[in-house]
Amino acid sequence: MEQIYLDYNATTPVDAAVANEMRPYLEAIFGNPSSNHEFGIKARVALEKARSRVAGLINAKPQEIVFTSGGTESNNMAIKGAAFAMQPHGNHIIISAVEHPAVSEVTGFLSQHGFKVSIAPVDEYGMVNPDVIKEMLQPETILISVMHANNEVGTIQPIAEIAQIARRHGALMHTDAAQSAGKIPLDVKLLEVDLLSIAGHKLYAPKGVGALYIRHGVKIEKLMHGANHEQNLRAGTENVLEIVGLGKACELARQGMENEIIHLSQMKRLLLNGLRHELSNFRVNGHPVHCLPNTLSLSFLNLNAVSLLQAMPGLAASAGAACHTGSDTTSGVLGAMGVPPEYAQGTLRFSVGRNTTTAEVNKAIEIISNAIKSFEPRNDQNKAFSESEDEIKLTRFTHGLGCACKMRPADLEAVLAKLAPATDPNVLIGASKRDDAAVYQVSDHLAVVQTLDFFTPIVDEPYQFGAIAAANALSDIYAMGARPVFALNIAAFPVNRLPLKVLEDIMRGASDKATEAGISILGGHTIEDNEPKFGMAVTGLIDPEKIISNAGAEPGDVLILTKPIGTGIISTASRLGLAEPDVVDVAVKIMMNLNKTAAGQMVMRTVHACTDITGFGLLGHLHELTSASAVKATVNFDKVPLIQGVVDMVLAGAVPGGTLANVAYAETYTDFGSASPGEKAILCDAQTSGGLLISLSPKEAGILIKSLHKQDIPAAIIGSITASGKGEILVEI
Repeated sequence: MEQIYLDYNATTPVDAAVANEMRPYLEAIFGNPSSNHEFGIKARVALEKARSRVAGLINAKPQEIVFTSGGTESNNMAIKGAAFAMQPHGNHIIISAVEHPAVSEVTGFLSQHGFKVSIAPVDEYGMVNPDVIKEMLQPETILISVMHANNEVGTIQPIAEIAQIARRHGALMHTDAAQSAGKIPLDVKLLEVDLLSIAGHKLYAPKGVGALYIRHGVKIEKLMHGANHEQNLRAGTENVLEIVGLGKACELARQGMENEIIHLSQMKRLLLNGLRHELSNFRVNGHPVHCLPNTLSLSFLNLNAVSLLQAMPGLAASAGAACHTGSDTTSGVLGAMGVPPEYAQGTLRFSVGRNTTTAEVNKAIEIISNAIKSFEPRNDQNKAFSESEDEIKLTRFTHGLGCACKMRPADLEAVLAKLAPATDPNVLIGASKRDDAAVYQVSDHLAVVQTLDFFTPIVDEPYQFGAIAAANALSDIYAMGARPVFALNIAAFPVNRLPLKVLEDIMRGASDKATEAGISILGGHTIEDNEPKFGMAVTGLIDPEKIISNAGAEPGDVLILTKPIGTGIISTASRLGLAEPDVVDVAVKIMMNLNKTAAGQMVMRTVHACTDITGFGLLGHLHELTSASAVKATVNFDKVPLIQGVVDMVLAGAVPGGTLANVAYAETYTDFGSASPGEKAILCDAQTSGGLLISLSPKEAGILIKSLHKQDIPAAIIGSITASGKGEILVEI
């Protein structure tokens, strides 16, 4: 399918003229610009030519330009450098509420090192009021940093007015111009700024190069120490190849600015007018006049942005700023603007560019309109199936991903803590025990075990999704040592977005897996929803004397895990196109595999506690076990079985939002030691239909491991219960 790119604020393609300018410095002119021989001199000439071109774009002097690795480094260099240089005069910094993390995270760091940071609010258009900045000034104010144009909604800030306020006060003024450079005129003399950041990949230069304007006479502390490159402000041999590209991109932007603005404005207007003709119930974010000519932020009422993007195959746009999405939370920019939550959660950013054509915009209008209409109430006369039945990929129809869409553990615990405890003496296990199933005694020798699991697609193929959902639901029964006897299905299905054949395939997969477990699905409940979801309520039976719960682990026990982990990461990688098919196939087989055989071997041993590993990840479910048992545990990372390829997927950035939430919660009860962020993510990865985690004595564990291996179950001892405690976990690397 031909892709339409409307995400130029995330990054731009390298202009052909820029690539041509760079090519000699990739193939022939390779000298070090600090060398005095011919090779080095040619590189130095190219470097200074690029410096002049960058300066020309913003009406600066060449010697006021320092080359960096990009906008983020430029912001760090400007803010930290200015703060440390000005520290003898004060320690107060002002930023706006809509800054990019490359600014807000930097000032957050400084706030931990003796600096005070104030955040200026914005109005409903995302604009800072200079009078508010004036009121926020303190005698110790040394720096003000306000972005020139917002990356999410496009609002252009009154930088010149704010800079005048800073100048009169004796403070330095910095602006992040990553989004505005190349799109609108930039003149540092008219803006009166002291520091200005540029990112190359936002204006058709390569990624990994940028520049910082430092007004003549302004002193900053350098961050990179070494030789005296870049006027002794940024040590390290210059990246001549990409600097040449940045210089050419700036020259092209300066020469074509007028035509560029006309083109971008026309494309943006065409897109907005076309969508207004087709749709209602959306709002436009950002200033109606003082706004980038290419940026269109639209909020759709009561819809989810990630789901919308999944419903738009063939179109590239953003559910917020592309460089820091990955969670399903409302944008901080929209929150600062006061956009109502029912609109904010459905916000998409479309940004046109130099290569955008009228035909592309017209096609985009069709794709966007069809996607929005597909979420409207059912209309049998106009079903909006965007793919043929043979090509349907379920993960495109959800903003969640399997168990990764579960509530954050801390939020769920806060809710459960407010519920009244069970008073019926026949309730043997309820929510207070941290188990995923409930147990109710019906006679001296019989208890009913009941559990429910329900989630969004973890895989694209409907039959596999149904089978995995069933295996996941059955897992809680097996973890308690019980025998499943029947199940009920629970389904939510977008009848206006998907053919009913898909639901049939999902239920067929679940039915086949239930048959494998030796039970039947006797009925259930379905609702119409914009997002497909499926699960089962499973009923099992057990002798009350043989229940295995979370509670009961004892110091001296060892921990056995029966399945490798990493399904959430690999599923996310598959959705992003980062995982090889064979890696995905392995993960799917693991998720479809019942815990029936493992449980059958487990109940033949003396087991103290057991849980299954699903949405809260290995450490999350281990914490449920250790907390319920009032013990401490140690996990050895090197002994935890991993699905092949999961480490590579983490390094590629395929970490689901649910996993990140699990990590944040795990850090409240886990000593991770020297674990890297990737290792933390793996240990907390939100699993679907994961293995059993069993706590038992070392002697019993040895026997169980042998029996599991005979059944081709790759179980491993991953740690131990070390002492009495409050649920603490230690990770050994």
